[in-house]
Amino acid sequence: MALPKRRHSSTRRDKRRGQWKLEAPSVSRCNHYRSAKRPHYVCPQCGYYNNEEIVAVHE
Repeated sequence: MALPKRRHSSTRRDKRRGQWKLEAPSVSRCNHYRSAKRPHYVCPQCGYYNNEEIVAVHE
């Protein structure tokens, strides 16, 4: 198992970790109900995906 010969400074470590970011999930519009939904997911408001009813939603 490889071990570092010298200790890396915290600055060097933190430069590498500076790329870790949270991203907001992408949002698209439902073709049937026009509400916001995640792409490639069934719409939670109407139950449609790709202009086809997949899940019957009861209100």
